[in-house]
Amino acid sequence: MRFTEEHGELRSAVRALLAKHEGAAAWGPLTEQIGVASLAVPEEYGGAGCGAREVHVVMEELGRALSPVPYLGSAVLSVQALLASGDSGACARLLPRLAAGETVGALAWAERGSWDAAAIRAEAVPGPDGVWRLTGTKEFVLDGAGAGLLLVAARTGAGLCLFEVPVDGAGVRREPSVTMDGTRAQARIVLDRAEGRLIGAEADGDRVLGHVLDLACAALAAEQTGAAERCLELTIAYAGERVQFGRPVGSFQAVKHRLADAYVLVESARSAAYCAACGADDGSPDLTRRAAVAKSACSEAFSTVAGETIQLHGGIGITWEHDAHRYFKRAHGSAQLFGSPAWHRGRLAEELGLTAA
Repeated sequence: MRFTEEHGELRSAVRALLAKHEGAAAWGPLTEQIGVASLAVPEEYGGAGCGAREVHVVMEELGRALSPVPYLGSAVLSVQALLASGDSGACARLLPRLAAGETVGALAWAERGSWDAAAIRAEAVPGPDGVWRLTGTKEFVLDGAGAGLLLVAARTGAGLCLFEVPVDGAGVRREPSVTMDGTRAQARIVLDRAEGRLIGAEADGDRVLGHVLDLACAALAAEQTGAAERCLELTIAYAGERVQFGRPVGSFQAVKHRLADAYVLVESARSAAYCAACGADDGSPDLTRRAAVAKSACSEAFSTVAGETIQLHGGIGITWEHDAHRYFKRAHGSAQLFGSPAWHRGRLAEELGLTAA
């Protein structure tokens, strides 16, 4: 679980660019100058042919900055869904645009508040000339309102499948969601006999989404680690500057203990996230276990550290002027994204054979 000098250079480049370009304006420079959208795309499809470690580095930096760019939804979810489908024609047609950042992709997956494939009820009915008609409602679609490519998971008579749906086609309604975390764009997508094009083999959706879920959790764990680390940095700096009773508050033993506990949480989360990224890169057979551990541990670590950031900043920590509340909201929103910590512990228990028969 080691990173190379090249990984360090990538980290420095992304951090410097995010410091220079704030908010959504960073997406263009990130894709054009650094090529972040192409990292996980194979070279044959116009990408850099890198892996989960490079994605990890980028996600950590995006987490530190609470960047709202569509990297997770497009360069991770959409790219990995296409690659996992094994549909070479669809990959050749769609991946180059995603890799160049010319198109933002969205994977419409969750239903009824769940990312479990078993919860999917959207239906696809075959029509003439290979056109399918999709009906259903998708929730929590990352960057779904502005995406130029929409991939949808739906059930046919044979099983769960992946479809490409024209974003502005008839029967497609995209509704931006109002979320607690304003830095993570989400949408609700309603399909009413919308046209769809089958991606990959029919009834292969369970396998595809299972693999995407593991990679999504690994990437999100990296983001959570980066954000938790930044929370700790801000809190340590403030504890050294804020004076109470003639002394910096960071000199009080109780504050030191809380900061030390937060540090342990951040480093533990980092280890879990690294382990998941390395497992994804190495094709580890226990990737699902690693991803479940990382998602659970990093979600809870980030939520705890973000809460401590609020508390240890005192009154200023709950004002709109300070960034503490933004990290707090991201922490609690990301804890539920792709499944709660408790749900992932259930997945882990199932993988380990610890569930009741």
